[in-house]
Amino acid sequence: MNASEGEEPTVQDQDQDLAELRHALGPKFVTDRARVVTYENDSSRAVFAGAALGVVLAEAAEDVSAALAWAHANGVPVSVRGAGTGLVGGATAYDRGLIVSLERMNRILEFAPQDRLATVQPGVITADLDDAAHEHGLFFPPDPASVRTCTVGGNIATNAGGLRCVAHGVTSDWVAALTVVLADGRIMRTGARTRKNVVGYDLTRLFIGSEGTLGVIVEAVVRLESLPVGPPVTFWAEFDGLPEAGAAVTEIVGSASRPEVLELMDALTVRTIEEVFPSGIRIPRGALLVGQAVGPDAAAHAEAILAICRRHGASAAAVAANDNLVEARRKSNPALSARGLKIACDVGVPVSRLADMFAGVAEVSRRHGIEVASVAHAGDGNLHCKVAAPDTPSGIAAADALIDDITRLALSFDGTITGEHGIGLVKQHELAWQLDDVALDVQRAIKHTLDPMGILTPGRAI
Repeated sequence: MNASEGEEPTVQDQDQDLAELRHALGPKFVTDRARVVTYENDSSRAVFAGAALGVVLAEAAEDVSAALAWAHANGVPVSVRGAGTGLVGGATAYDRGLIVSLERMNRILEFAPQDRLATVQPGVITADLDDAAHEHGLFFPPDPASVRTCTVGGNIATNAGGLRCVAHGVTSDWVAALTVVLADGRIMRTGARTRKNVVGYDLTRLFIGSEGTLGVIVEAVVRLESLPVGPPVTFWAEFDGLPEAGAAVTEIVGSASRPEVLELMDALTVRTIEEVFPSGIRIPRGALLVGQAVGPDAAAHAEAILAICRRHGASAAAVAANDNLVEARRKSNPALSARGLKIACDVGVPVSRLADMFAGVAEVSRRHGIEVASVAHAGDGNLHCKVAAPDTPSGIAAADALIDDITRLALSFDGTITGEHGIGLVKQHELAWQLDDVALDVQRAIKHTLDPMGILTPGRAI
């Protein structure tokens, strides 16, 4: 801060510097510890130790600009958060750092139905945007399991996926333009409202998935899609083993009847959901595949998919009376966390290796002697494996070792260490497993160019 380089700032230095921020932001800058502490952690297993200087409750781009300009001038690390639903520690605070909260920037600024676009602030809850789009005959395709609590800005910052990825891709496929505050407080706009735009480098894609390390997203123009005709048709299939279910998924994705949703839950996950959120779900011996087909031929596509499941040994398969099974899938993360399965990964593999991956996870679980619950966005090969571990240093270390083995297994199948949660803090040690030295050097050079003082989410993502 204002102390000489290498010296610890005094209380007087801190008070003087914070007075500048208070003057710029007024009551939107909060330093009361009882309030600040509620913003210091996210939903990950990363635990914050220390005390942040305060929270900026931003309401406009200018608030974020003032906060970052101050942090840049004073060399203060900044953490950025929306709803705090992240699972890799990306929004965890820094000791004597500044927290920028975007939760108050929660307005849908515009709908442009003829262009199938919406302009939103980053704190808009994803489901709220989707619901509002329905009134215009449109919908917002990105659909994380936490859709009712996560924010659009957080989805963009991590390039989130979700249940509808198999049909519609990930968040980056649905972002047309961004307004970003850079580390020094400058405000920049990227992209365009047009379908085609090849002017300069694709800076919009650069910021998507950057986990708050390159800039703070304060506005987004997102693309929308027309609502499908007719109600969705939900279907399900039970399998005695995960490998058989994986083989069925591989054929389904390669077929002409690609569904809009295709989710897989192992027996442990289904049993846990039923214990925590009872609804009468049948517990399969091995795995439960749940999906939805949409459009005028939804029923025919659902039946074709069920036929594939039966060919791959499904012990039972049928069309569901409602979408309760899809809603149950959304509850898997809170249910498993409540049961003590809190240490997780979200590896991805090519869909053709899904059956091999499930068999490998089972072997890793047996070798470690630790219970693993597997849930998958099966249609795109993204697995969420959660490990049961006692809340002790040795228990967490054992679970982390198992997760590391699952991650290495995914890489051996030409996969990735994260499909949608990001790197954050908890996956830092895995970066070099996937990226070579040249790739890391290039990414760090980009980071240094945009954030030379290293104040934006330092020590995370890359």
